[in-house]
Amino acid sequence: MQHPDALLSEDHRRSDGASPGPPTPRQRISIGEVVASATPLVLETLLGSCVAVCLRDPATRVGGMNHILLPGRSPIDTDSRCGAQAMDRLIEQVVALGAHPQRLVAKVFGAANVIAALQAPTVGDLNATFVRDYLANAKIPVIAERLGGIHAVHVDFHTDTGRAVVRSVDGSRLPEILHAEDSYRSASPNPCAAMRLDTL
Repeated sequence: MQHPDALLSEDHRRSDGASPGPPTPRQRISIGEVVASATPLVLETLLGSCVAVCLRDPATRVGGMNHILLPGRSPIDTDSRCGAQAMDRLIEQVVALGAHPQRLVAKVFGAANVIAALQAPTVGDLNATFVRDYLANAKIPVIAERLGGIHAVHVDFHTDTGRAVVRSVDGSRLPEILHAEDSYRSASPNPCAAMRLDTL
């Protein structure tokens, strides 16, 4: 389902009535990065046609996020700009920190078509299809998503609570996002080969 700019939250309210503690540490992730944490951490990223998948185990409160540039799998196993490696690595990291694979839930964001002249299917369209198919194949339910549209977004994800704050990015940030995405693509043209999801 599509969400407007909104707070997408789960269990972020304290039940003991205590006052909030110190601010939760924050970490910004960029294209190709994957970060997971077993302690409270706010992960933030900017997305144009890229996609971020936020995974969390509600029982252990382990969570993490990746930033996918393109769908498919890279011939270079360490290249997590590509969807398959980015998803494999994110699952491996949260499981290594104590998450149970069968309890994982996902929130997915990005895949915007920020350049109106592009013909379908755009990179954003392909990224959205990839993450939906990958997560369905891995039997990880998507409990919230904001994919597509024409606006780049800024995402904050709280690894411990599952809270996600998604905001449209004003036009002044768009050149920054497009430059980053184009730079990573031009550094290695077509780095992510097409893949069959039934081989995962």
